[in-house]
Amino acid sequence: MALPCRKTAVRTGGNCFTFTLLNEDHMLGNALQYMVMKNPDVEFCGYCITHPSESKINFQIQTRGALPAVEPFQKGLNDLMGVRRSMKEYRAQREEEIFRDAI
Repeated sequence: MALPCRKTAVRTGGNCFTFTLLNEDHMLGNALQYMVMKNPDVEFCGYCITHPSESKINFQIQTRGALPAVEPFQKGLNDLMGVRRSMKEYRAQREEEIFRDAI
């Protein structure tokens, strides 16, 4: 599933980008910020909700050196999907164990 995303360049160097994520809120913003900040090449990562009545996030990433800001953004999304997948598998396993023990 692709996220509706509009990318806006803040600096032409490529190491600082602001991504506008549509139809999202703090649930994704905070988790994605945590995943992106785990990358040691990321100098700054932050997000803000543009207005309480809008479901839109401005997500900014600035990297050190020549690393394009889009790479840690994509890695953060992939890592977050991996965590979600692991949690889903664990939940299914636990539900199966509980069901099996109940019989």
